[in-house]
Amino acid sequence: MVLVTKLTKLLGIQHPIIQGGMQHVGTAEMASAVSNAGALGILTALTQPTPEQLRKEIRRCREMTDNPFGVNMTFLPAINLPPYKEYAQVIIEEGIKVVETAGNNPGEYIKMFKEANITTIHKCVAIRHALTAQRLGVDAVSMDGFECAGHPGEDDITGLILLAKSARKLEIPFVASGGIGDGRGLAAALALGAEGVNMGTRFMCTKEAPIHETIKKRMVAADERSTALVYRPFRNTARIFKNDIAVQVNQIEKNPSVEFNDIKELVAGVRGKQVFTNGDPEFGVWTAGQVLGLIEDIPTCHELVHRMVNEAESIIIDRLAKMVRV
Repeated sequence: MVLVTKLTKLLGIQHPIIQGGMQHVGTAEMASAVSNAGALGILTALTQPTPEQLRKEIRRCREMTDNPFGVNMTFLPAINLPPYKEYAQVIIEEGIKVVETAGNNPGEYIKMFKEANITTIHKCVAIRHALTAQRLGVDAVSMDGFECAGHPGEDDITGLILLAKSARKLEIPFVASGGIGDGRGLAAALALGAEGVNMGTRFMCTKEAPIHETIKKRMVAADERSTALVYRPFRNTARIFKNDIAVQVNQIEKNPSVEFNDIKELVAGVRGKQVFTNGDPEFGVWTAGQVLGLIEDIPTCHELVHRMVNEAESIIIDRLAKMVRV
């Protein structure tokens, strides 16, 4: 038995589960393992230092799976912008069929991908953003609730509201993202109108994730209270794992005249990247969602995906269906 949704048909995948883009984590090892499990694995373009390195990673991933996989492109403000157009051109030249876009002003790139007949899914944290993406012609949107890792926006709208309203307002398929970590979450997302789910933090705690085992175990030992919100004074909120550095950043941010330079060294991306390789959970910051409270083990991607689908099917057939009386 399988769950067939608009998402599985659109992407040509077996299960309605997407592994979202994750900086320093969305490598060929991660994406291929998810795709081989019947879900959609995604490479993170900007994890690769140059467009040509992305080309090599795409080709490496193709050697590791025959199933569909996608590429994430995230557009964020920066002093020195990455060569986004060159990354996008590599994605097109390499024949990628699915792209997940995120961040600010993606219109130019959505147009490029659509002209190349690439299925495009845009990540949104608000209904108004999803409606804009719909007008731009994306094929689907990923609706990120406040529970999510990374940037949840500034409206603080949780998934339960965001998904129910998406079902009312959107004409294109949408995916649930944020707070999803098991079959209950998958079944609930489908009931709320989503065509599938997108997971990041949960996939970080799998055997194939390119993350030090100590960090995975630290995440398993954590709970739903183990995240912190940073960058709120700068209206660029991010949800990260609550370690000593996160607590220190929050303390500094209480200063009404705080500037980003006051925390710049503490939150440097290079330090966060090294956490995943050196296994020191206090060396830097890394993103994690409140779904930490649902993570109790470190399975393979195959075990995780199939367990989730089996749980969701059981809930739908053995629990929900039996509640209906004719």
